[in-house]
Amino acid sequence: MVARWIEKLFRAQSSAVVPGLMALIIIVLLQFIGVPQLDGFGLSLFDSYQRAAPRPYEDAPVRIVDIDNDTIRKFGQWPWPRTDLASLTKRLGDAGATVIAYDIVFSEADRTSPARIARSLARTSSDERALSALRALPDNDAVFASQLAESPTVLGYFLTREGKRAADPPKAGIVVLGSAPNAGLPSFTNAIEPLPALRASATGSGFVSLVGDADGIIRKAPLLADQNGQILPSLALDALRAAQGAGSIAVKSSNASGEVGGDGGDVVSIKVGQFEVPTTHAGELWMYFTAPNPDRVVPAWQIMSGALSQAQMEQIFGGRIVFVGTGAAGLRDLVATPIADRELGVMVHAQAVEQMILGQFLSRPDWAEGLERSVMIVFGILLAVLLPRLGATMGAGLGAVMVGVLGFGSWRAFADQHFLINPTYPVLAIIAVYLVETAVTYYREERRRAYIHQAFDRYLSPTLVKRIVNDPGQLELGGEEREMTVLFCDIRSFSRISEALSPQDIIRFLIGFLTPMCDILLDRKATIDKFIGDAILAFWNAPLDDPDQYRNAAHGALAMVARLETLNQTMPNQTETPWPGEVNIGIGLNAGPCCVGNMGSAQRLSYSLIGDTVNLASRIEGLTKYYGVRILIGSALEAQLEGFAMLPLDTVRVVGREAPETIHVLIGDEMVATRPDFRSFRTSHQAFITAYREQDWPAARRALAVLDVRAGHYGLVRYYALMADRITAFEANPPGSDWNGIYNAVEK
Repeated sequence: MVARWIEKLFRAQSSAVVPGLMALIIIVLLQFIGVPQLDGFGLSLFDSYQRAAPRPYEDAPVRIVDIDNDTIRKFGQWPWPRTDLASLTKRLGDAGATVIAYDIVFSEADRTSPARIARSLARTSSDERALSALRALPDNDAVFASQLAESPTVLGYFLTREGKRAADPPKAGIVVLGSAPNAGLPSFTNAIEPLPALRASATGSGFVSLVGDADGIIRKAPLLADQNGQILPSLALDALRAAQGAGSIAVKSSNASGEVGGDGGDVVSIKVGQFEVPTTHAGELWMYFTAPNPDRVVPAWQIMSGALSQAQMEQIFGGRIVFVGTGAAGLRDLVATPIADRELGVMVHAQAVEQMILGQFLSRPDWAEGLERSVMIVFGILLAVLLPRLGATMGAGLGAVMVGVLGFGSWRAFADQHFLINPTYPVLAIIAVYLVETAVTYYREERRRAYIHQAFDRYLSPTLVKRIVNDPGQLELGGEEREMTVLFCDIRSFSRISEALSPQDIIRFLIGFLTPMCDILLDRKATIDKFIGDAILAFWNAPLDDPDQYRNAAHGALAMVARLETLNQTMPNQTETPWPGEVNIGIGLNAGPCCVGNMGSAQRLSYSLIGDTVNLASRIEGLTKYYGVRILIGSALEAQLEGFAMLPLDTVRVVGREAPETIHVLIGDEMVATRPDFRSFRTSHQAFITAYREQDWPAARRALAVLDVRAGHYGLVRYYALMADRITAFEANPPGSDWNGIYNAVEK
């Protein structure tokens, strides 16, 4: 049953569902390919998560020594003599720092070394004793290198892509478990390294290059890099290694034992000492920043000036990894992070080590992209299938719920599990499916409206069609009582006509006849109810009010008769539309209360009308053949058509109705009624009717003799002949004194 329902649903709504599914497929393909602009939305969302819930600060064994503005004011401009840095290193080492990591690259010799000063003074001074004394003093870089050798230190260096040079091998060995990950790591060809003597004296070294995402924000700290095929550690990673006294760093690839998925050479994790760090495929650590915390940073001047006692120094730096960086104006190594627009570059290294020690990681699991794609497909298909049935408003509500679920799920994954689940593509898929299907549905509805116009214009007035299109609710079952005018039109001797034509010719003939007749009715604001074979049923004053309904009906009937005369003259000469000689019609008009509305069943509606007024109009139309006239109208309508050329014909009790009805022939419009010949004819006709109803048969015959002369002009030849026969019968068999002039019709 469910399968049949789904099949029926898809079949009924496929015109909208298929474009929605196509939009979904496009978004899925975009996720496969990866669009930087779209990926950026997800990264910005992750940034907002960090701002809303940054990593809680814990007192991890990491400190930052900042060479800030106050330090520069107290100890002079940068660069300092390396002896000052040696002093700083010694003080930190004496305080028990586990590792001192410099986020400063000492790539040039110290210009303030005594020997270099002596060479400069030799150009202008002849004081050889002073120059010799200077030359005898220790070299500043040598002093610094000596101190680096006595303290656990890690120096930084820059990686570049300009030029090509083999880098010095890292202090630590790099062990790769699985395929070599070089292809996935950030790649460089050159390096700006510390002086060889300094590098040789340090415990370790690591690169300090930080490259942000496309928008320049640092979200991931690179822990590994590739330089000409050699894997190098970052400053943070080697500082953590040196702090533990570890001899090597283990890099696990995605195809290492127990690992599945990925491209084989993708980095999965890094093992350094006792710490295992999950990474991206490129060996990066997703940064989980804390809010700014002053306990983490110590100005350098407090250490170098002795403002901090030895006990305070040991309390602050003892057993900790200390990063030294430059925060002074003009020296600032500033980067943008999700937490701050401008942050010290050394802060990234320090917080990276904090995360590795504390085990507080952000992670984008390998299954995250698959989960996002699965949710995108499920939600996209669900919305695509349901949207055509729900409509734009409820569909928007469903889409909003889906977006809310995705957003809430992504947030909870971050807040509870520190997972980075990107809802961008699923949300984009929902929006795309909604917009595409809504646009297609709108287009389809517009085409449906056009189709309604095209179809209904064939039998409804344009005003009515517009009303139905604007308010389809009017097509509900139900009716209302209104004063209306009803028209029945029938082709005389249609059976004889159809005998002489083939079925296809009959259809072409009916089209050739009905089309101009309907054009006339629609021009006169009629609603065409239905075609009953060769007959037309039309009415006025519903569903729209027509205050001029009676006159519109009369003018419409007269125009139909006039149009038929033209057709009888022109159509027989055409070959495309068969026209069987002289065609005649009968039109019955009546006015009165009717019940009008959408009649029928819940499966099929028909905007129609019922009531005695309708039945009587049908009987009146049938009498046109008996009396030999084109247009007959009931008494109720005759009373509303002041000024038209009309004549009373008879009082008839039609089949199926007890109450008699006085019928009138409609001769012409207001202009005909004012002509002297018609006025004279009407006077003679009224004299005949009066004599007939008073059973004054001789007077009636005399009136007929006068009327017969002009009877053909007004189409009343058969009528007067019929009345003459009726008078003859009454003369032979008088109706009696109680006769009321009513004729009992025996045929419909």
